[in-house]
Amino acid sequence: MRGARDGGPAPWRALCQDSRDPERQKHWAELFDQLDTNKDGRVDINELREGLARMGMNASSQAEQEILREGDTDQDGELDFEEFVCYLQERERKLRLMFHSLDRNNDGHIDVSEIQQTFHSLGVYISLQQAEKILQSMDKDGTMTIDWHEWRDHFILNPLENMEEVVHYWKHSMVLDIGECLTVPDEFSEKEKKTGMWWKQLLAGAMAGAVSRTGTAPLDRLKVFMQVHASKTNNMNVFGGLKGMIQEGGIRSLWRGNGINVLKIAPESAIKFMAYEQIKRAIRGQQETLRVQERFVAGSLAGATAQTIIYPMEVLKTRLTLRKTGQYSGMADCAKKILQKEGIRAFYKGYLPNVLGIIPYAGIDLAIYETLKNMWLQKYSKNTADPGILVLLACGTMSSTCGQIASYPLALVRTRMQAQASIEGAPQPTMLGLFKHILSREGVLGLYRGIAPNFMKVIPAVSISYVVYENMKQVLGVTSR
Repeated sequence: MRGARDGGPAPWRALCQDSRDPERQKHWAELFDQLDTNKDGRVDINELREGLARMGMNASSQAEQEILREGDTDQDGELDFEEFVCYLQERERKLRLMFHSLDRNNDGHIDVSEIQQTFHSLGVYISLQQAEKILQSMDKDGTMTIDWHEWRDHFILNPLENMEEVVHYWKHSMVLDIGECLTVPDEFSEKEKKTGMWWKQLLAGAMAGAVSRTGTAPLDRLKVFMQVHASKTNNMNVFGGLKGMIQEGGIRSLWRGNGINVLKIAPESAIKFMAYEQIKRAIRGQQETLRVQERFVAGSLAGATAQTIIYPMEVLKTRLTLRKTGQYSGMADCAKKILQKEGIRAFYKGYLPNVLGIIPYAGIDLAIYETLKNMWLQKYSKNTADPGILVLLACGTMSSTCGQIASYPLALVRTRMQAQASIEGAPQPTMLGLFKHILSREGVLGLYRGIAPNFMKVIPAVSISYVVYENMKQVLGVTSR
């Protein structure tokens, strides 16, 4: 077997010559045999993928591609046993360096406090209980410590290069857009900030949000339409609302208001990120990590800051979404007419319920996310310390949906206040006055008008956002987190 590029010896050949430990050779042979399902003495990418899945490896980690890229020295698209052994030896060398970096007291074992300290040094706060769960996923002999053999066997076919990559699995990543922008911003490590990876991730998230919002715009317009116009008397439902909008303005009218809804993603994300970083620094000083409660406070304040600055765009979105055919020629025309007829104050109608909605949304979102994540850890983290993107996606979707349910009455009142300001001679009730009016006329259910299309768009929004985000990460060269 020759080197693929220069015809010389493969770069790991010297390492392979030194593999004389019979026990290790036997273990490697058994591992290779498990992967080589068709018994032809070679392992291709499909066999790698299926074998790693059987071993509990996260399917979305693309470990098989990393292993083949590193181990296939003759670049024939497969691994023979010698290439496989060479890869494992080089992998063990890297893992030993990682192990020694974690084993701070050099006693040959990694304990809970050392895991916790490592996470803290990388800018992420984890509780003692979380550190114990991570340790237990690797601790095979029940000693509550990890020795070299346990560490090596757990990560031997895992593509993680360092502990910083392990840490990122446990972050509450909210780059996926389900159409609401009240979520607590994502956190980025110092390495990501220095390398510029943070803005690429924000850009990938913004692109995913733009495509996701465009794809689900008809349901979003229907939600706003029902929030404002649905009542006990007209019995407007999902199909009736869609039919009415199409009859009034045709199929294209279903996307009214989507342009500004997409346009506001970039400034809101940027303002929220910058505000969050400043608030985080004010809370913790130079210490990078935030506890869950502190993330709630920082996230809520960052969200309120962003909403305050971009709120006129929210009002424009509602007006453009509800407009009739020919009412406005575009965003600029809409803004001009609002300013001329209603004055500058019209751009902040409904601001109070909007800002108040951030508190229950962010609090419930974070609390449920942490609860679901810890439940998964307790039940299923026996074989892996990696929950995987799909688990985090499910936790994030469920927690964000619960946050929406809690804040939905405030969102409905905000939308009605934004819309009613445009009706000449119509009463302009306060937030409390509108709450009382809805409850007296329609009861509690009146505060949830339009929630059906809101729920209907969650799964397609998350799915579209996930697919676009993953593809944008590849285009921008964003490393998996």
